[in-house]
Amino acid sequence: MVRDEQTKAQPRPVLILFRDDLRIHDNRALSAAADTGAPVIPVYIRDREPARRDLGAARLWWLHHSLSELAGALQKLGAHLVLQAGPTATTLHTLIEETGATAVFWNRRYDPACIELDSSLKLDLRNRGLHVESFDGHLLHEPSLTKTGGGTSYKVFTPFWRSLSGHIEPRDPVDAPKALKPYPRKLASDDLKDWNLLPTAPDWAKRIREAWTPGETAARARLDDFLGDAIKGYAERRDLPSVNGTSRLSPHLAFGEITPFQIFRALRSKTIDAPTGDVDTFRKEVGWREFSYHLLFHNPDLATQNFNPSFDAFAWENDGKLLKAWQKGQTGYPIVDAGMRQLWQSGWMHNRVRMITASFLIKHLLVDWRKGEAWFWDTLVDADPANNAASWQWVAGSGADASPYFRIFNPILQGEKFDPKGDYIRRFVPELSELPDKYIHSPWAASKDVLDAAGVKLGTNYPVPVVDHKKARDRALQLYKRLKGPS
Repeated sequence: MVRDEQTKAQPRPVLILFRDDLRIHDNRALSAAADTGAPVIPVYIRDREPARRDLGAARLWWLHHSLSELAGALQKLGAHLVLQAGPTATTLHTLIEETGATAVFWNRRYDPACIELDSSLKLDLRNRGLHVESFDGHLLHEPSLTKTGGGTSYKVFTPFWRSLSGHIEPRDPVDAPKALKPYPRKLASDDLKDWNLLPTAPDWAKRIREAWTPGETAARARLDDFLGDAIKGYAERRDLPSVNGTSRLSPHLAFGEITPFQIFRALRSKTIDAPTGDVDTFRKEVGWREFSYHLLFHNPDLATQNFNPSFDAFAWENDGKLLKAWQKGQTGYPIVDAGMRQLWQSGWMHNRVRMITASFLIKHLLVDWRKGEAWFWDTLVDADPANNAASWQWVAGSGADASPYFRIFNPILQGEKFDPKGDYIRRFVPELSELPDKYIHSPWAASKDVLDAAGVKLGTNYPVPVVDHKKARDRALQLYKRLKGPS
């Protein structure tokens, strides 16, 4: 082992492996490492092994800024964040050999590829004589331990949430360490800029920068702001895409800049000027994230295989041109196009509109839900292996506790109900901004005079609908009815 005399004279270091937990508060692995009194070496390894899906461009942009803030926070505590790229096991073994570390700590992950990697890594390190510990933080519950009365995993949200919220009191978050004992030698570390996580030519991230501030500091501030004001009326406002009615915590949770334990502690400890129904609704939204991970843990192929195998026989058409029109926000249905353009511009889409756009792709265009899931994975800043897969299967009707097959969102009525004045559409589909409210959700229904006055030329500066709603709905219903037991 390569260790100088100074290293030999002090306690062997502890490696703390950062992954989807880019924070110093409520980071139990980091706190445990600090409590050993040994030098602490924080490490982030960019592992791109084939078993894992690489992050989309929007998430890579976020990762750069979140790592930058994490490095600064750790530096203030006395430790230098080591950045290295390569297979986790190989990279970690090299660091252990170089530093003489005798312990490795990390926080648990719950998607299948990560579980497999971490389990193998833990066994290997222990066989080499190292002390290895993993900790909670990503979820309120441990999916392997949460069971129904019959000893099986949950497949329906309501009993799952009743069990979780009724029988488990989330632990209090742990404080950030006051200081970390530094490792005395300089270790090789990549320059974050050399990872090329940021866009250059062209720099498409301008709108994302305007919409988001990555990092733990912003996550904590966002939670405080939400609980201070925006949560009031949340039960209704969260469905209105034109208003700031959601928590917008999802990307911060996805990167582990904040934990559900911190959220629940804040809900218990803060004086919140909002009806109980608003608070309960928000708790349930966190609960749906828990349920999605519960499903993924017990169904490792959730992103690629139908939860309900009867859907394997569904007759997808998978028209490439229709898929491209959907991706570009050029379907001719304003609420769908607004959502897809919001996604492309800001790396995020309002949750109500996610359901509308997903339903449209699956049931109007008959494009396999997996193609939509892949597009969201590539473009969302909050792309999450559990939420993304479970939500797409829910809309498709193939998932657990899924939307019934006969529920086909009418994009016109959905727009009229949740964006009645068309404010959301006018923001993201500006070519329709001069249309009267009466026609903003169905421009094809307007007369030529109305269209001319608004500067709208259907088929030229805004597309005609790529499918007829009624015909598409009837076609989808017929195909769904052919499936055996689709509910």
